[in-house]
Amino acid sequence: MKVSTLIIVFSLFLSALFAQQTQKVKGVIIDKESKSPLTGAVIVCTDVANGTIGGEADSNGVFIIAQVPIGKRQFAVHYVGYQDQTLTNIEVSSGKEVYLTIELEERVTKLSEVKVAAYDNKKAISEMATVSTRMFDVHETERYAGSRQDPARMASNFAGVQGTDDSRNDIVVRGNSPLGVVWNLEDVAIFNPNHFAIPGTSGGPLSIINNKYLANSDFMTGAFSAEYGNAVASVFDLKMRNGNKDKFEFTGQIGILGTEASAEGPLSKKHKASFLVTYRYSNFKFLDKLHVPIGTNSIPEYQDAAFRFNYPINKRSKIAVFGVGGWSNIDLIVSKFTSKPKDAELYGESDRDQYFKSIMGVVGASYSYSINATTYTKLTVTQQVQNIAAHHVRVYRNADYAIDSMKNILGYTFKQAKTAMSWFINKKYGAATTVKAGFQIDRYDLHYLDSIREYTYDWRHRWDYDGTPVMLQPYIQLKHRINDNFFYTAGLHVQYFSLTKSKSFEPRLGARYAWGKQQSLSIGYGMHSQLQPLYAYFFHFPNQAPHNMNMDFTRSHQFVVGYDKVFSTYFRLKAEAYYQYLFNVPIEKRAGSSFSMLNEGSAFTRIFADTLVNKGTGSNVGVELTLEKFFSKHYFMLLTGSLYDSKAKGQDGVNRSTDFNGNFATNAVAGCEYPFKKSSINLSGKITWGGGKRNSPFDTLRSRLAGEGVVVDNQRNATRLPNYFRFDVKMGWKHNGTKHKVTHEIAIDLINLTNHRNMLGYTYQPDNVKNGKDPQVMQYQLGFLPLLYYKIDF
Repeated sequence: MKVSTLIIVFSLFLSALFAQQTQKVKGVIIDKESKSPLTGAVIVCTDVANGTIGGEADSNGVFIIAQVPIGKRQFAVHYVGYQDQTLTNIEVSSGKEVYLTIELEERVTKLSEVKVAAYDNKKAISEMATVSTRMFDVHETERYAGSRQDPARMASNFAGVQGTDDSRNDIVVRGNSPLGVVWNLEDVAIFNPNHFAIPGTSGGPLSIINNKYLANSDFMTGAFSAEYGNAVASVFDLKMRNGNKDKFEFTGQIGILGTEASAEGPLSKKHKASFLVTYRYSNFKFLDKLHVPIGTNSIPEYQDAAFRFNYPINKRSKIAVFGVGGWSNIDLIVSKFTSKPKDAELYGESDRDQYFKSIMGVVGASYSYSINATTYTKLTVTQQVQNIAAHHVRVYRNADYAIDSMKNILGYTFKQAKTAMSWFINKKYGAATTVKAGFQIDRYDLHYLDSIREYTYDWRHRWDYDGTPVMLQPYIQLKHRINDNFFYTAGLHVQYFSLTKSKSFEPRLGARYAWGKQQSLSIGYGMHSQLQPLYAYFFHFPNQAPHNMNMDFTRSHQFVVGYDKVFSTYFRLKAEAYYQYLFNVPIEKRAGSSFSMLNEGSAFTRIFADTLVNKGTGSNVGVELTLEKFFSKHYFMLLTGSLYDSKAKGQDGVNRSTDFNGNFATNAVAGCEYPFKKSSINLSGKITWGGGKRNSPFDTLRSRLAGEGVVVDNQRNATRLPNYFRFDVKMGWKHNGTKHKVTHEIAIDLINLTNHRNMLGYTYQPDNVKNGKDPQVMQYQLGFLPLLYYKIDF
């Protein structure tokens, strides 16, 4: 009797131990254009062992599937009169419930009359996109080696995007300057969302944006639709997800880059209101104690946070309040060294102590309202701020590297605030036609102050501006579907800037035709224009008035043609060819100058240009190829390649390579995941190979007189550094606990595993001149960098 009881107890224990774990999958199914709920839509999990499980959308479009086995899952969605959709690679874990927002597109013709093309797993969220747009899957930032959980570095895996600068996460698209990139958050353009941001740039060493609170978003690389403006290169249209409205959930993570925590849950179960908050703090001290080089001998400090509160008012309307912000500072102290450091400082100058801090923040509220089953409108209002300040102390040394003297030489405070409002209305006219119209208006509040003194001069201003210019961007866009496989778009974007009275009328056109079930051809055209970095308008020489306040927009024509081949649910080929002509580009008025604004925006220095005129031109031409195998049968693969040529013409009339003309860029990413019992092992690798950075020799005499590097105009970008190569590996282990619904994850990202010495470029060190050494010193990029983290979801 005792033996039989023991056997029964042991059997029950084994059954519990090896029982298949499940998690709840829920979400909403809505019309893609009108956002109205699709009552009765059916969603089914198609890859479970015991048949299928699924759910049906209620009157609000909401569905719940109670017990979905953990792991990577596939779902099929069907609704009468709409195109079916297949969702693959949905991560289901024990620690967090899964929430899906599914948008279906209404059929124009009856199913029996047309063969519908296969569903694209990376199809853009924007209903108006035809070319050069890819859905950014937030989970890929954790899956891909080398991404560092950074959306911008993740984007470097995509075709047409360069990822050959370890010091910054600048998004360099198709040879364009990163100045041409605009970041949107919840339909509103925001200031640079990166820590340690230099005024006017769009990138930085580390992103403020955290993947913990992002929803899937759109990343666009050219000829984007009329709703997007003030960008000539790329738009990253970020969306925040809502917190879990039914259950409290928490995430904790500690790693080399930072310690972070997030919480989400219901504010009111009755009203289905929810909250989501996150916080992160830097841990770079760990790397310093481990003596891991990160490009600087100083310890960067940063912290960032975000929140979102979502409150449905009724079935038709909801209010969301959100915010994202970050603070960072670094003290680059060279006066502490008693001998010359082996490697040049990657983030600053070698002849001065530099104290730097930056703050960026945005808070906003949005109101969404479904007027009826065919009409949807949304209003978003934000208040934003960006404060950047620096103080420099010049360190003078003798031939023995001992300090002779120190002198305060520079200080600046750039404060930018912005009140931004975005509104649109989306109207469906039957199943075939959709019209979207709206505007964005930005009111800036600018305060720029910069003082400098060199040699024996007294303090002098180079910036001392206060003002409130306004930017207005109305637009209208139409999409018409001739049938389920052929549609076209047409739109107009208008742009006006009050400071310079600049205005632009920009037509946008696109079309997409699919034949058979697996192929499509797309074309797109757009005229696009963009402001210059705001502070650049107000620079002046000491004791003079600003000389660039009449700068106009940089403008461009963009042409794109694309071909897609979907071999199966999990495998696709995509090719695009493009041509971009840029004109009205600011160049120096000085005779013989090779300066062009198309070369700016990727350094840790500001722009100190002489008088600028909008007479420059440029061009970008290239082809891109993507071969992608989505996650299935335990592995995924992404191969991208680009061949391109990027040119700019300055005052000297020479059409020469831009700073970003590497000529080619390739990425190969692959990974696998093997589940066993309650756990899984993940392994991924990435190879980046691209053209080296362009090199411009310094003018010896002019550099000595200026005390800083001044390039030889007629040799700007004449040569290219050796090609860039980096091999990254990421390994991880994930365990799904049964009793308390907890998920543990440990991962290590091995950046530049081979410790390859990639060249960043030459820096000018004036102290070397008086010591009889070459002032031109090669600056190398990061070596091997291990990034370890532990995460828990519960």
